Amino acid sequence: MASVNETPRQKMMGILYLVLLGIAATTVTDHVLDAFRNLTVSLETSSKNVKSTVDNSMSNFEATKLKNEPERARPVWERASKVKNYINDLDMFINTLKDTLTSIGGGVDKVTGDVSNRADIDISPRMMVRKGLAGQLKAKINKTREDIIAQFDKKDQENLKLSLNAQDPPRNRGGVLTSWEESNFGEGIPLTAALTALTKIQADMRNTEAEVIKKILGEVDKAVINLDRFDAVAVAPTSYVLVGQQYTADVFLTASDSKANPEVSVGNQSLKIVDGKGLYTVTASREGEFKWVGTVKVKQADGTMKEYKTKEQVYTVARPSAVVSPDKMNVFYIGVPNPVSVSAPGFSKDKVKVSISAGEISGTGGTYTVNVKQVGKVTVTVSGTLEGGKSTVLGSTEFRIKRIPPPRVKFGGKSGGRLSTGAMKAQNRIFAVLEDFDFDAPFSIQHFTMFIIKPRSEPLVFESNNNSFTPAMSAGMNGITSGSRVTFDNVFATGPDGMKRQLDPITFTVE
Repeated sequence: MASVNETPRQKMMGILYLVLLGIAATTVTDHVLDAFRNLTVSLETSSKNVKSTVDNSMSNFEATKLKNEPERARPVWERASKVKNYINDLDMFINTLKDTLTSIGGGVDKVTGDVSNRADIDISPRMMVRKGLAGQLKAKINKTREDIIAQFDKKDQENLKLSLNAQDPPRNRGGVLTSWEESNFGEGIPLTAALTALTKIQADMRNTEAEVIKKILGEVDKAVINLDRFDAVAVAPTSYVLVGQQYTADVFLTASDSKANPEVSVGNQSLKIVDGKGLYTVTASREGEFKWVGTVKVKQADGTMKEYKTKEQVYTVARPSAVVSPDKMNVFYIGVPNPVSVSAPGFSKDKVKVSISAGEISGTGGTYTVNVKQVGKVTVTVSGTLEGGKSTVLGSTEFRIKRIPPPRVKFGGKSGGRLSTGAMKAQNRIFAVLEDFDFDAPFSIQHFTMFIIKPRSEPLVFESNNNSFTPAMSAGMNGITSGSRVTFDNVFATGPDGMKRQLDPITFTVE
């Protein structure tokens, strides 16, 4: 006459409960017990949401159709009220059983939120099976089911689908018959699992109530919204979580009308409605933090529109990025501005702060400049501002501090070798040049000595206190001939770091 047609979510809960029972049959660990407790909490939340939906439907029916069309609405109202009373009566009985088991189990542990003696495997079979409480529950479940079915005529009873039942399971693999009482509350079942079983019965009971009352009220189209679609929803404030942070989400049951056509908008943008739901889509065209609020307007029985608003939603847009750090080449140089780029995926640039353990760092928007003064090591730390204004360290990198490498002495664009007589005489100064260095770091020559050695002649020695030739040097260079040798030695130069350095000498042979 009546059969079971469970929703996917109900099947999932049932399968999870059976899996946990199977695990509990072999070993009862804290993890398994915690899993039962978590399942109980989830079922309780779902039951409360479904009950709230039913209560709203009943209240709406009473305020509209029962008030405006009492003759047509009252018989339906009375049938729905009977079903609600049957369900509430069964719910009170189950809560009494739960209170009894919890009391025998030492009450509720304030730390775990579970019954104190939750691992006890004697209380459930002793109280529920051997003392017959489970038998009483089974009889009351089946009586409630029969009373609910009786609210429909024979034709409707054949198509009625109810999830509330207390049927004995089929034979197990060994061919042994197990009663409904034994399979839910028998030997080897911990106390917390028995409480979960009772909570699951209450969830099935509330789902049955919702389905039946919706069907009864729907006979005269009494509900403003026909709640024919139920979904389990998880909503998290953010999907981006850092190490050390907690990931939180709200998990709850929602009900909607798949055939409804509500007005859904975000700001001034109306959304497309699919299965009674609005779809909000926006292209992330720029970086930053963005907030929005959704508005849903539903037509009431009296023709007016009732407005509902979502909580403020926040999302952050950042550019795609990848950070590559050379572990053994992180170097800052003294005397030059060292450029640093910082990116923190998941944080907008205005939420990122960069600091340094020694020296100075300046800049914004991901581009910074570091200035350091002493050889050693420094640490650059990147912090991000979380929602609520709390700051958290995102990472830190150690850099070595080094002096700028010494330049090479250049004369005529070369650092030694052979030059023609004309090329030698055309030059009147030397230079200190950094080769293969990415920074603009000019060096100023403070002193050098020039040696001119002509064939079969005594060496000529000249001194200069800058990088230019003295008149005596120029006169000496005018007298060189092929085969002469010119050496620049004792070259001292000062770079951006202010340190005076002696550079390697260079020698030329005149062609």
